[in-house]
Amino acid sequence: RAKALVQQILTFSRRSDQKKQVTNVTILVKETLDLLRASLPANIVIQSDLGCKKSNILADPNQIHQVIMNLGTNAYHAMADEGGILCVRCESICMDGSDSDGCPDLKKGKYVRVSISDTGYGISAENIKRIFDPYFTTKKKGKGTGLGLALVHGIIKEHQGSISVKSQVGEGTSFEILLPRLEG
Repeated sequence: RAKALVQQILTFSRRSDQKKQVTNVTILVKETLDLLRASLPANIVIQSDLGCKKSNILADPNQIHQVIMNLGTNAYHAMADEGGILCVRCESICMDGSDSDGCPDLKKGKYVRVSISDTGYGISAENIKRIFDPYFTTKKKGKGTGLGLALVHGIIKEHQGSISVKSQVGEGTSFEILLPRLEG
């Protein structure tokens, strides 16, 4: 655990070590889900919609893998007791830059949207405001460092993307990631 914590801290503090390359998000998500599937209990079902054909981005594949793995692991923890459904979807979208897009920080253009949702216990309105803060965690002592979602947020911002979250206590949580799509 200490090794993993040190690695997270190093990744969090050393953003310049990225090795960005053309990366197909759909393929990367499929590979990550295969890894996750092997560690999930039988009472958690993965549903995926990964038919997106245009999902190339300029990214560090290791970091995007880490984002998907981290969000998938958090979903698993939220459903560990009762079981549930982990739903992952990739799609290509166009943003026109209007306020109706819900992402005022993003420029208009083409994006790959990765949605990860669970049917777990959800996040309270009080906590949802702080989930991307470093060292904030609702997990019991020894179960989490509070760096995971801060790291995810940092990686997505480094890739000129956006991440948002919606949650309802008792009904689950949904994360939406938007990353600039490459043409050609």
